[in-house]
Amino acid sequence: MEVVPETRELRIDMDQSMKDLGANSLDVVEVVSCAMRELKVKVPRSELSKLTNMNGLVDLLHSAANHHQA
Repeated sequence: MEVVPETRELRIDMDQSMKDLGANSLDVVEVVSCAMRELKVKVPRSELSKLTNMNGLVDLLHSAANHHQA
């Protein structure tokens, strides 16, 4: 939420893309980079480019984190 301040007061619809939520391309990169650092995972750019909504991002990061722990 720090990267895209406009989302602070919004209820986030997980079916929306980050762009739908007001993020520009640099915001998207920063959000994803911060999430990967925090979770200590790496996700190929080719996988990230396939994402269309927040649900997809959460699922991808969750899967990467589960594989990292295994």
